[in-house]
Amino acid sequence: MPEIYGEKTGLKKTIIENLEQLYEYTVPFGQTITDELAQAMGAIAEQLNKEIAVYINRRGNVVQVAVGDTKTVSLPETDGRRALNRLSGIRCIHTHPGGDSQLSSVDLASLKKMRFDIMVALAVRENILEFSLGFISGHCPDSYEVQTAGPLSLAEFVQIDLNYLTNQIEQLLEAKDVSSTIVQTEKALLVGIERQGEWDVSDSLSELAQLAETAGAEVAGSVWQKRSRADAALYIGRGKVQEISLIRQELGVTIIIFDDELSPAQQRNLEQALGVKVIDRSALILDIFAQRARSHEGKLQVELAQLKYNLPRLGGQGLVLSRLGGGIGTRGPGETKLEVDRRRIRTRISDIEKAIENLKAHRSLHRERRQASEIPTIALVGYTNAGKSSLLNKLTDAEVLAEDKLFATLDPTTRRTKLPGGQEILLTDTVGFIQKLPHQLIAAFRGTLEEVVQADLLLHVIDASHPQFEKQSIAVYQVLKELGADTKPVITVFNKIDKIDNEFVTERMLRQADSIAVSAVAGTHIDKLLAMIEGTIKAKSIDARLIIPYDDSGFMAKLYAVATVNSVEYQAEGIYVSASLSPEYWERFKKYVVGDE
Repeated sequence: MPEIYGEKTGLKKTIIENLEQLYEYTVPFGQTITDELAQAMGAIAEQLNKEIAVYINRRGNVVQVAVGDTKTVSLPETDGRRALNRLSGIRCIHTHPGGDSQLSSVDLASLKKMRFDIMVALAVRENILEFSLGFISGHCPDSYEVQTAGPLSLAEFVQIDLNYLTNQIEQLLEAKDVSSTIVQTEKALLVGIERQGEWDVSDSLSELAQLAETAGAEVAGSVWQKRSRADAALYIGRGKVQEISLIRQELGVTIIIFDDELSPAQQRNLEQALGVKVIDRSALILDIFAQRARSHEGKLQVELAQLKYNLPRLGGQGLVLSRLGGGIGTRGPGETKLEVDRRRIRTRISDIEKAIENLKAHRSLHRERRQASEIPTIALVGYTNAGKSSLLNKLTDAEVLAEDKLFATLDPTTRRTKLPGGQEILLTDTVGFIQKLPHQLIAAFRGTLEEVVQADLLLHVIDASHPQFEKQSIAVYQVLKELGADTKPVITVFNKIDKIDNEFVTERMLRQADSIAVSAVAGTHIDKLLAMIEGTIKAKSIDARLIIPYDDSGFMAKLYAVATVNSVEYQAEGIYVSASLSPEYWERFKKYVVGDE
């Protein structure tokens, strides 16, 4: 007679019999579950409203069945293999009453303790079965690392090749040099195309190497091909694909990164031809953003961009096991959503867009308050790693993170400071731009980048020491044009002049109108920059002397709110005021102006 473990007290005889019948099911080798077993477990769970668990060995036999309460089920010990570098040979599939299949911390702790092949939670949501799974992805001296996937439909869960997955895990556990997780440092090969009239391919690949290293990869080498346009099927020629395949094997490359955005078909064809993970520049930048986003809004924006990027790349395949290994291109707030179907992803995209719109409305209120106070707002824009955060720190003592890395900071920071004449201004640091910036990111961060659109003045920060600073500047203006901010008044700030030895180079840069050369780190010419900002702001205002009758003294409060009041004198005929007004408010107060202004 098969034994039922756990909380059997009070169970009806028919329920006990249904639980005992679970032992009669068998699962084909390498398959996670059968439709019949899943439906039977779901039906019992719905009837009981308690957790039940079954153990299935690698031969596909149900070896133990247990029943718990509404929250947990006590798992019996197994007779599986217990070597530290081996899995138990048992998969645990248990039900979650309430319709939520997400694995709990208790589930994950049990997975590590029992070393299950996989830990699976099954939930019934609106009469539809839903699955989430966890598996061991590596080990460290005193614990195991785990990774999760889901929620998945029954069809997606059944498609998983369990034999392949467990073999991959045990190979990693048996390796002597495995230190912590399945996500080890990836060895990358970079691939680009040399086209006439574009960035020099070696410079573009050098930047791609910086991006790869920022994401945590080790760059093993780079190759490129001279073509007038990319191949529709493979991006590069078939001969070059064969050459890359040989290089990959020789160097032990685990990921190949292409310098342009690949179409879903190109990516799929290249992965099939090369037998290794393939990503493009867009996926790489998205991965870096996923690592660097800190604020709630920043994480939402990155997740939105990731989902929109990955949606056309799902191909209706559901869970793709080759994507479960983690690493570059799979991290971030959106990673657990990549295995769900298109309908769920579209629903998630809609939810995120609504959340971002709410945050955008909240930010607009703050912006309206700033605009009502008539404090000039200045946005720092520029290529990534040009030194915007360092300049903000120098001008305002903001103590924003500033590193010599691409996209060191993502979330915008606004700080208040004073100009030499005493006028207050607001300075906003924005996300850095880069050539071939994914359009999904521009769309997702459009709300944040509205700070640029609404600013009174832009400080375009340029890394003057970079050999491609002119092309970087063009890339920045292309993004500004897309945002509709290319007509804003701009001061061009050539930063990092402490790294330039040739003064003639600096002199040539400063031939550009409204430009200045500074060093944010050394503090060189920061005072001149502040004076230049002050002069630009004053040039937009009109100095006037007004006399306001005492009967209209209520206008004084409005004047203080919208203008810079320099002096006030109370005389017999009225209130004499010296003020600086913007052109729009000049018209409003024009009737009070005296003299020849």
